[in-house]
Amino acid sequence: MTENEPATIGDLPTPALAIDRPTFDANRAAMDALLPGDKLRPHVKAFKTTALAQLLADDGHRGFCCATPREVEGMVAAGLGDDLLLANESLDVARLGALADRANITVAVDSEATLDAAIAGRVRSVLVDVNVGLPRCGIDPADAGRLADRARAAGLEVRGVMGYEGHLMMVRDPKEKADKVGASMELLLQASADVGGDIVSGGGTGTCLTNTWCTEIQAGSYTLMDTDYGKLDLPFELALNVVATVISVNRKGWIIADAGIKSMAMDHGNPTWEHGDVFFLSDEHITLSPTNINEWKVGDRVRLQPAHVDPTIAKHEQMWLVDGDSVVDCWAVDLRHW
Repeated sequence: MTENEPATIGDLPTPALAIDRPTFDANRAAMDALLPGDKLRPHVKAFKTTALAQLLADDGHRGFCCATPREVEGMVAAGLGDDLLLANESLDVARLGALADRANITVAVDSEATLDAAIAGRVRSVLVDVNVGLPRCGIDPADAGRLADRARAAGLEVRGVMGYEGHLMMVRDPKEKADKVGASMELLLQASADVGGDIVSGGGTGTCLTNTWCTEIQAGSYTLMDTDYGKLDLPFELALNVVATVISVNRKGWIIADAGIKSMAMDHGNPTWEHGDVFFLSDEHITLSPTNINEWKVGDRVRLQPAHVDPTIAKHEQMWLVDGDSVVDCWAVDLRHW
């Protein structure tokens, strides 16, 4: 921090991302105990900053997931290219093949077309992405071996399989979750037997306690958390806040702060606020109903807890690390865009 940078929460330009550093560190420690080393492949799409990724690498997690080619490029530029997985289908992979001499990059493929793109782009290794129940990407488990054979015939290394049980992340009942995750992973293991390789990759923050079938878990949101994942019985606490400034007070019962849907993702619902209710959000404003309207004035700061961490962070250029009211560091959100 320099003398010209904010020293306290009250100095931050708003809306601002604020990360509670002690909580973040506790989340890291909890995950390190649960999934040490290469049992965890942190997903950088959740936090989109190489500064945070470097700390996870220092903790022993040297392999990372990425969701976009831009994230892969940024990780390589930051010297974090030991083992990068683009855990998403893309036809824009020639830019990653160009980095093959600088980093170990693997891409997910689930079709002839995505495999052709990997071959043409001079990518050296792939994982076969298998559909395990989420209606998104992934090849039918019965076809996974065939795609792997074609990849090897083209000279690519097939490192194994991946499958994302994203439709099960928010299942609350432990037995129901275990049964359904087990059924999804049975499909993935069947495909793994046909594909070969050492890696069975999958899971996420919502199933990190349940998924014991994968060789590595692709969790990232655990680092900062959000109110949606906070509904689950996980050993992680919410470290992420959006700080906003009160810009108007109406004594009829509401206040307005300068953080709206352009600073917080809304796909999982409204943010929460510990001092009252969230009335509604518009582009640049949030309308809040405080428990006690008389406690609030223009210029006060509010801390809001978003419901979805990943797209919230993608709306910001930096995040501020705080300890109490003190600002202790600033990290660039340097893995945004595509």
